[in-house]
This record gives sequence, structure tokens and C-alpha cells, in this order.
Amino acid sequence: MPSEIIYKYLSNEASEQEIQTLFEWIDASEENKKQFITIKKTWALNGLAEDITADTTPVIKIKQKNKAAKYLQYAAAFLVLLGLGRIAYNFSQKTKSSKEIVLELGNGQTEYITKNNQTNLVNDKGELIAKKLPGQIVYFEKTKNREVVYNSLKVPYGKTFKLTLSDGTVVSLNSGTTLRYPEQFSINGKRTVFLTGEAFFEVAKDKEHPFIVNSNQVDIEVFGTKFNVSAYPENPSVNSVLVEGSIQMYETQNPSNSVLLKPNQMATWQNSTKKITTKSVDSAFYSKWTKGELTFHDTPFSTIAKIIQRTYDVEIINKNSDLARQNFTGTIKISESSVENILELLKRDTPFDYTINQNTITINNLP
Repeated sequence: MPSEIIYKYLSNEASEQEIQTLFEWIDASEENKKQFITIKKTWALNGLAEDITADTTPVIKIKQKNKAAKYLQYAAAFLVLLGLGRIAYNFSQKTKSSKEIVLELGNGQTEYITKNNQTNLVNDKGELIAKKLPGQIVYFEKTKNREVVYNSLKVPYGKTFKLTLSDGTVVSLNSGTTLRYPEQFSINGKRTVFLTGEAFFEVAKDKEHPFIVNSNQVDIEVFGTKFNVSAYPENPSVNSVLVEGSIQMYETQNPSNSVLLKPNQMATWQNSTKKITTKSVDSAFYSKWTKGELTFHDTPFSTIAKIIQRTYDVEIINKNSDLARQNFTGTIKISESSVENILELLKRDTPFDYTINQNTITINNLP
């Protein structure tokens, strides 16, 4: 086996065919397996030494009851045992979801948005209204006959998507999100969309037509601004973080129950109490997902598990009580990390076992 393929595999640059060839070579003899493990250990330790010399910034800080805070570094690449490498490869193959982004048109037609799908969208009159591009749809504004017809865009777990509305507003949609929006906004009245999930809005300015995001039991009204809204149905609250401009959050059925936000503030609506609270935050922290990063700040593992499930399209069943009590702070780059990388990182502080059955990960206590 040429060492070139081994190093390409360790650097995440090998093709699927090269990976398969590598595993067949490893399985051919114990000598091959030992040789591979030796190379992998040397590569990992050398890489770790280089990283420590170049940058000592911690990746994730673990906060744990009755323990001193610990910094854990460089987990993404440091999988030494052959078995872990095989688990990572097999799991990545199994989790290649067949789910696609679904566009439901106002006329009842359903279209699927695939990675390389690049086509035009036309209305019932044959007029060009949008272009479907890789990773996004861009709508065009029509100046005549603005009949308000709502479409729905559904983004499954494991994917993100970008949408440019007919008024020029840009919406980044996170995994597990549905946005209902008009193909064309009305000439008169407000620009209203309906959100379930999480989205980052960059709203085009139009003082005559306020932009409104309806999420659950609240409306968020703006004229032109940048803000993030998190309104997943499994959460008991709706959070809106303002980056730029100003927004007002209010109860849909009782508009007098409202708050006005300034940049770097977050408004939280509680479903149970119907109260809206505000606090100062670092707004950049809440939009990092749009740049392919998962960020946590003293976040319980239960919340992190939900984020991982949506991001990687998996199910996590946690039966480890120690892990359930921990909070985490740090950043993970999605493109450079897998679910296995994250679990291996957590295991360094809180030992546990986990099993993988298709897309389901079960975390257990050690025997």
C-alpha cells in the first residue's frame, strides 16, 4: 500500500475508492494493520505537536460540577485506533441522507432542490419569477399583477439553504427549518413570512412596507436590519438576536405585549408565561451557524445534542447521567468535524460508551 494513500486518508483528502482500497489492504494481514496503526500514531502526534507550537487557543472548555475546568484540544483528527477510523467511515456512508430540500409551490406543485439543480421557476402565466441555484433560490420582483401566492421551503436535518425574496431580503435557513413566504410581496401592506426553525434575516429596507416574521405566538417587525430568529417547535421559547438596526417583538394576539431591541440584544418569548424578556449578548455568537460553525456558551449537553441531531441528521439517545449534567463552551467547525469527532472529544473528559445503529447513536455508561 503506497504511503501516499494513507496520508491522504489521515488528512481527509482520500476519495471513497481510495478509502475502500485502504481498508481492504489493512484487512489483508495483521502486519498491514500494525503498519497502518504505527503510521497513524506518528501522524497524529506530529500534527498535535505542530498545532500546539502554532496555536494554544482552546477549542472547547468543559465546565463540570465538582471538577476543575478543563481545556480539550485538537480532537477532530486524533483518532488513533483502526476501529475508530472504520466506525467513522462506515457511519459517514450510512448517514448520507436521501432527504432533499423541498419547495412547495402555491399551486400545489412540489419540487426538490438538489445540489446541482439549476433551473428557472415560472408562475402559472409562464413568467420567470426565480432561479434555483446550488444552495439557494433567488426571486425577482414583478411590478405588475402582484397576486400574493405563498410558497413553503422545507430544509431537512443535515442541510442549510439560502433564499433571496422578491424584495431583495436574504434569508439563511438552518437545518430542520420551514419558511412560508410570498412569491411576490403585495404592493400594499406588510411583508409577512412564517418561520418554524432557525433563520438569519438580512431585510431589504422599505419604510412603506414593514417586514414581519411570524414565529409561534409572536411577530418580529422590522424595516431594514439583520437579526437571527430561533423558533424550533421542540423548544419552549422563541429567541431573536439583533445584529444591526432595530426590531420589535410582540405577542401576535396582544401587540401591546412587546419589546424594542437594540443591536447586541436578545429577546426571548416564553410560551408558558407569554412573557418577553431581553438581555445583552454578543450577536456574532448567534449567527456563526451561517458560517458553518457550531458555537456553545455554557450550554447543557441536552441542548448540544439537539443541535448535533439537526446539523448531522442523526438521533442521539443519552443514557449517561454524568454527561447530561455537563455544560460546554466552545466552537466546532462543521465541515472539519464529524459526530464521532465530537463524541471522542467528550469522552476525554467523561468516559462513556456509545453504539451506532444506522442514524441512531446511543450513549451509555461504561460497564
